[in-house]
Amino acid sequence: MNIRDKIPRLPEIHVESNLNLLLRRAKENRTVDIEEYVTTGGYSALKKALTKFTPEDIVVLVEESTLRGRGGAGFPTGRKWRFALMNPPPRYLVCNADESEPGTFKDRIIIERDPHLLLEGMIIAGYALGAKEGYIYIRGEYPAGYLILENAIQEAKEYGFLGENILGTDFSFDIKVYRGAGAYICGEETALLESLEGKRGHPRLRPPYPAQVGLYGKPTVVNNVETLSNIPIIVTYEAHFMNIGPAGFFGPKLFPISGKVNKPGVYEATMDITLNELIEMAGGVKDGKKVKAVFAGALGVYSADELDTPMDYSPKGFGGTGTTIVLDEDDCIIDALLVITNFFHHESCGKCTPCRVGTYEQHVIMKKLKEGTATEKDLEYLKHLAKNIPANSICGLGFSAPNAIADALNKFPEEFEAHLNKTCKVCFG
Repeated sequence: MNIRDKIPRLPEIHVESNLNLLLRRAKENRTVDIEEYVTTGGYSALKKALTKFTPEDIVVLVEESTLRGRGGAGFPTGRKWRFALMNPPPRYLVCNADESEPGTFKDRIIIERDPHLLLEGMIIAGYALGAKEGYIYIRGEYPAGYLILENAIQEAKEYGFLGENILGTDFSFDIKVYRGAGAYICGEETALLESLEGKRGHPRLRPPYPAQVGLYGKPTVVNNVETLSNIPIIVTYEAHFMNIGPAGFFGPKLFPISGKVNKPGVYEATMDITLNELIEMAGGVKDGKKVKAVFAGALGVYSADELDTPMDYSPKGFGGTGTTIVLDEDDCIIDALLVITNFFHHESCGKCTPCRVGTYEQHVIMKKLKEGTATEKDLEYLKHLAKNIPANSICGLGFSAPNAIADALNKFPEEFEAHLNKTCKVCFG
């Protein structure tokens, strides 16, 4: 039995695009094999990169594209590559496929349906960075994705796109897939590197940054799946890439949307789309109800008054991974926060006290609010935690854990009051 025969049936996830770039082959619920990928233009960007451009040319193209990392922080990709190039080889390229933020499932679509797009992006990135090895760190909850990538790597080697002397050139590059054990913290790049080295997935103190001291102590670029999948598009379109989307936020973006919408799924659009337009693209709110709130993964909460927010990385933009979880007018904010706080309490790695203890305390108070046993003193303590956990934690999990609570305390104070007074119609009837 070959790898392909072991791949389980893929989940039904609605996919829609008005750009046909990242998702041009991923609309159907099936995996595109290498023959279909090649016949639809796949690996032509790699051929172009190796025959037309030097590695420095590719780096300049990516810098000029202004591509920002699609994993959440939105750091300029070209700048990260340049930092790594300032350090001597050997250098490594690592693909962060540990997609585990609440409500986020966009990278999964590329991994499961169009894996060669990611591989092509990685091979070009490896060429630009002077790397000989790349790693894909995939979350343990994506068993099908792991097998699909293993199969795609085997196919790419058979066709000469991966391995020794790629396409007859002097460039050699290999990719290995590493399956994580299902910890949210391993989506943080330094914890991911620790796990990849066979250690417990705990974050490292920074600086030094991975571009300086990364995998096995060598300069390493960590980009996520969607970021690397943009690289073949940049090489193909060159300066025309900057005709895609608004100035400063060029290129396609994937938005996973779930909750109370008619068509939950993954949508591809440019970043000048607003939150309200994205919800409409997803068929609007179920049963014609109104939006009460939108949870933005780990980033925070938006109210119905903020639906004109652009889905870009500007200071007033939505930013992050683009994760959108919609609550309607009949939902309880406290209910949703209870789920979020339980997640962060469970996923805290425990390395630093503010996060380990703070996320536990947050969850305890949210349970008391849900049950109607919380007091004004608990609410004040919750505000204290929301302010101090991120200020004293060492990594992104601690920075993000109180975001939703902090936003909800400011934007939905009446929901907290309703639980203090046991007048919430959803929870106390």
